[in-house]
Amino acid sequence: MRFDVVTLFPELIEQASAFGITDRARQRGLWSLGTVNPRDFAQDAHRTVDDRPYGGGPGMVMMAEPLAKALEAARAAQRGAGCKRTTVIHLTPAGAPLTHARVMQLANARGEGYILLAGRYEGIDERLIAREVELEIAIGDFVVSGGELPALMLIDAVVRQLPGALNDASSAEQESFVVGLLDCAHFTRPEVYEGVRVPDVLLSGNHAVIARWRRTQALARTARRRPDLLALARLSAEDRRSLAEMVADAVLDTEVATGVTTGVATQVSTELATEVATEVATEVATEAQSDLATGVETQVTNEVANDVGRLRSTIDDRVGMKSAKAPTARPRKNERKHQA
Repeated sequence: MRFDVVTLFPELIEQASAFGITDRARQRGLWSLGTVNPRDFAQDAHRTVDDRPYGGGPGMVMMAEPLAKALEAARAAQRGAGCKRTTVIHLTPAGAPLTHARVMQLANARGEGYILLAGRYEGIDERLIAREVELEIAIGDFVVSGGELPALMLIDAVVRQLPGALNDASSAEQESFVVGLLDCAHFTRPEVYEGVRVPDVLLSGNHAVIARWRRTQALARTARRRPDLLALARLSAEDRRSLAEMVADAVLDTEVATGVTTGVATQVSTELATEVATEVATEVATEAQSDLATGVETQVTNEVANDVGRLRSTIDDRVGMKSAKAPTARPRKNERKHQA
């Protein structure tokens, strides 16, 4: 895998990636790095790469032509490195959120080359983006001074998922977001620090009990800090019971409990909808075959209408039974912006 970063500050990229896991993985030959400075393709003695925006307004906009030539130089470098395919990624607050799923998608593309376009100033001429960029990614709902730090974060997130990058491969499997939850708390020596002991369960030596404790702690942390994740997390029946017990025991405050039960109810509703739809589809197919066998003319329109009504009624009944104790959902204060 290869990354080429188009940036006005190549030294920042090169030096920041020369530490820790990213550097060790590069030394192991798992990935390679290149940088291209668009100033090298400027057409004047001052190496100008920006100009004032049409329509007025503050700040400057990066010009299309130097960036287009820099991107072509990066593509040539990737072809020379043997990359099977190159994807140009623009780091911008207007992009899609960088999620664990997106990171895994990028990391699993073997032989892929990525060109990371790190803008500065007010932004980049939109015509360049429309012609050259295939993917736009944001690292969060905030603004930084340029795309270099987001580019480094993307590189780090992807490289650590490459086989052989981590000394212990299981480390990547137990991190936050891998199964849709935040990670649990961790402890190390000393056993007592400032009067606070390590939880006894972690000293028990019973790995099954420890695993369950960690799972429960991850559920609780996610419920408190990111309840929005629960609607998409892969929750077992035991997970749901644990969350229900937290709500019943008032371990979670009312506002968080509402988010938890809403998220779980959403997941249950989706599963029930799939289950009931499958049952109805099977029943309809069976009835249709019977009608054809006996030569009876099927009144398709009426039967489909009845089936849809029965489907809705069954879903309502089942969801009502399984989430009757859930408090009515209401908007949470300071609700986080959507992050995919």
